[in-house]
Amino acid sequence: MAEKVFDLLDEMTIEPNQFTFTLLFNACAAVANDRAMKIGRKFLAEMPRNYQNNTITSTSAIDMLMKFGDVENAERIFRSIKTKDIITYNAMIKGYTENKIFEKALDLFDQIQLNLTNVTYTVIFNACAQLCNDRATKIGRKLLDQMPDNYRNNIIILTSAMDMLMKFGDVENAESIFQSIKKKDANIYGALMNGYNLNDESWKCFKIFEEMNKNNIVVDDIGKCGSIEKAKSVFDSIDDLGTITYNVMINAFGLNGMGSQAVELYRQMPSNLRDRISHICVLNACSHSALLHEARTIFNEISIDCLSRLFVFDEAQKLIDDYEKTNIPSIVMYMSLLSGARNNRNSNLSEKIYKRMKTLFPNEKESLTSGVVLLSNIYSSLGEYEQAKNFRSNQIKELGIKAKIGLSWSEIKGEIVRFKAHDHSHPQSTEIYAKIVRLKSKAIENGFIFDSSWITRRLNENETIESVLCGHSEILVIALNLIQEPVPKFIQVAKNLRVCGHCHEFTKIIAKIEQCDIVVRDANRIHHFYATGQCSCQDQF
Repeated sequence: MAEKVFDLLDEMTIEPNQFTFTLLFNACAAVANDRAMKIGRKFLAEMPRNYQNNTITSTSAIDMLMKFGDVENAERIFRSIKTKDIITYNAMIKGYTENKIFEKALDLFDQIQLNLTNVTYTVIFNACAQLCNDRATKIGRKLLDQMPDNYRNNIIILTSAMDMLMKFGDVENAESIFQSIKKKDANIYGALMNGYNLNDESWKCFKIFEEMNKNNIVVDDIGKCGSIEKAKSVFDSIDDLGTITYNVMINAFGLNGMGSQAVELYRQMPSNLRDRISHICVLNACSHSALLHEARTIFNEISIDCLSRLFVFDEAQKLIDDYEKTNIPSIVMYMSLLSGARNNRNSNLSEKIYKRMKTLFPNEKESLTSGVVLLSNIYSSLGEYEQAKNFRSNQIKELGIKAKIGLSWSEIKGEIVRFKAHDHSHPQSTEIYAKIVRLKSKAIENGFIFDSSWITRRLNENETIESVLCGHSEILVIALNLIQEPVPKFIQVAKNLRVCGHCHEFTKIIAKIEQCDIVVRDANRIHHFYATGQCSCQDQF
């Protein structure tokens, strides 16, 4: 729709008025591509001085410039406005947050002497969640405590507040907000589950997962009948949103000509849930709605991920370079490339990618932390244990964030069990490790070789390659399942980190030895290990 505004602009033969400038700036902000930037900057430069004193028009210009990433000129316009209203402040604070300048967002918030709006609360909660330091914690908690009752039913504000509290590590108060919400949507469930994962309480998600697919057929059928609002209502009522649920809703949006909503939902969908059907559905939706830019971006992300998995790094890098000529860099693309380089044990390329990520995305702490772990693991796989240790320690300290401890969960006889690596806390630990010894022996008999390149540190005096690798949390959970009576033929495991190459290969042979199916949901994807000794990912992880 915004592109049509530009087309109409080309046909105009009269001088634009104040209303025209406002609409134009809004359209440019919505698109924010090369054409929009060119038109927006041109008209801003030509805008009569008397229009610059109009708060509404100037606020639209600020929003546009912030969307362009031009913070300096947005600040210049903001300073020039004599009478600033809360909408103007909101535009600046939101712009700072979108450009990841969170400290300035809080600095400006401290200056506000006006009544706050729903946008103010949402944006400040988001900024506090991203900063997560003492100042942000103090401001965020105070703002939440003082928030008027009329905003306590706003699902967008409450989702931001929950996300903030989860980032603060305050799971209890986040859960309290969740319980207070009568009509919960997909985003609020997402905030809750992401918070649980962030605070190493992923086991709480299991109950949410129990009713995973019960309404998928309903969403699909209603969506195909054209009742998209009813389909979305059913979708929003589903506690557990799995791959199939997302796919049928994305497809329903696409079939009903709602491409933007399809893309938005695809972006909300956790990356480890996306499969080839997800990609087909969202690209089809882009096609039906003529969303060329969105289609190209998604297609490039998928292509780069595929090329990186196949170690075709030069072509993947070229795609990134070509993409960045006309688009803002995407950290998703760089993480795919770095992951592929790790699997290929290409330390030179990994170092180059990580340095580039630090330059382009200095505030993406979680992704950078994942990058640190991947790169340090490469050093370890090459036997450079001291370099790995020093690099990891220095970078984690510099980023100011702790690396996650690997944890795995499973539900056994109605109870959730959780293990960390080399865990001996379970009452059946003796039996668990004895089972692992038996599995190890049978694996070796079947020609299995334990790959020392997956060990990330020097061995202690009483350790062996086998004892270190077989002590990973997912192996302990699988072994516990296998000592139950009766022995299960289907095992489900959840892990908060990506499964390592050794555990992936070892789980394949365990499934074959025990003639059972094992499903492992890690931070990257879902693996189905079959009794044939094969995995659904075809070793592309």
